[in-house]
Amino acid sequence: MLVNGMSERAAIIETDIPARLDRLSWTRFHTLVVTALGITWILDGLEVTLAGSIAGALQQSPVLHFSPAEIGGVGSAYLAGAVAGALLFGYLTDRFGRRKLFFVTLGVYLTATAATAFSWNFASFALFRLLTGAGIGGEYAAINSAIQELVPARFRGRTDLAINGSFWIGAALGAFGAVTFLQPGWLAPDLGWRVAFGIGAALGLGVLLLRRHVPESPRWLILHNRLPEAERVVGIIEYRAGQPQPASSLASERKIRLIASARTPVARMVMAILRDYPKRVVLGLTLMSAQAFFYNAIFFSYALVLTRFYGVGAAEVGWYILPFALGNFLGPLALGPLFDLVGRKPMIGLTYALSGVLLAGVGWLFREGLLSAVQLTLCWTGIFFFASAAASSAYLTVSESFPLEARALAIAVFYALGTALGGAVSPWLFGVLVGTGERGAVFVGYLAGAGLMIAAALVEFAIGVKAERQPLESVARPLSILAD
Repeated sequence: MLVNGMSERAAIIETDIPARLDRLSWTRFHTLVVTALGITWILDGLEVTLAGSIAGALQQSPVLHFSPAEIGGVGSAYLAGAVAGALLFGYLTDRFGRRKLFFVTLGVYLTATAATAFSWNFASFALFRLLTGAGIGGEYAAINSAIQELVPARFRGRTDLAINGSFWIGAALGAFGAVTFLQPGWLAPDLGWRVAFGIGAALGLGVLLLRRHVPESPRWLILHNRLPEAERVVGIIEYRAGQPQPASSLASERKIRLIASARTPVARMVMAILRDYPKRVVLGLTLMSAQAFFYNAIFFSYALVLTRFYGVGAAEVGWYILPFALGNFLGPLALGPLFDLVGRKPMIGLTYALSGVLLAGVGWLFREGLLSAVQLTLCWTGIFFFASAAASSAYLTVSESFPLEARALAIAVFYALGTALGGAVSPWLFGVLVGTGERGAVFVGYLAGAGLMIAAALVEFAIGVKAERQPLESVARPLSILAD
């Protein structure tokens, strides 16, 4: 039944909840949110690094004995799963809430990564990696939207970059785990890599306990006509922060009026994104695709490059990943505040451009045989100091550039398309290029990644969104908001 164009479960509400969330100082509550939800990137970094670090062990496994192309195929399976998981769980996150889904997606991840340890052939290993990727892809949609909606606007950029950068804490854990469990003589050759996959399962179980203390997003609640619940959640957050709402409330001009309903049709979400924000669609796809190709091409194939061209043993690969991971983590952490202070456009454009130029230069040095394994690792550490901030800013751009009703879906769609266009094929491609044994062939792949990053920088400079220190409702008006 419709009443004045709205369903009977719809209502016109006026609220200052977004403004109350944005006025808060940083508190222990925000630290809890970042810790409990930001673990997603640590888990992803762990999974990706394990897959890269154990590549040599999988090739030498008496049971699996993967070829370089199969190693690349496993990486592509993980990314394909992430694409499918992001799309499915992204829609469900907007439909049923952030909190429900970030428990579901973590459960999928835990089950699949544990199952990977029991793989018996290429098909089973690839299937379990696909399901692990599905859980992680779903996490990106559910978690990015929740964090964006709970963190005050003036901290949003640096927080998002730092959380995305924590991927590399997971990478370091994966590298250390690989080094530990693949040490010759400690565990059987076909057992070490299996035990390593238990790291993610153990870490994820602990996170389940932390997430019990993270509430549903009040912004999602008000959009779905659950204002009393949203008021209760915000009241608890303010109480924890020691910053209760003033008796006079906030200024009336900071309130929003909108039509809240139980659900927003998915067709309306998609049409709003495509019709109302076409430039942001181009921007999001460009940034996501470029960074996906750049990262997945280099990182998934790094162990293969070390073993094929430098003779590094499978058990030693993790030591080369550790400094690489350090540069990736420090970049977003150090540069993140500038994305709030200097602005999104100049910082995103600069980090993308520097990453591309530096990759082309290091690729040439690699082709000419002028770099040792240690020197190449140090070069990657420097390049990814900037590239990690650039990649993190792609997720930041997508997550804050579209209306609240479609936030998780937008994150999912752009993550899925960006990964599919720029990332899913790159591990397989570089597996083939490394398999040729020709440095020149690998250099061509590096040039492709460099070109994509430079092109993305130009797009950002041209049509980037100035979202620094702005409320989410100002960056992209909710679909249901009413004009004054």
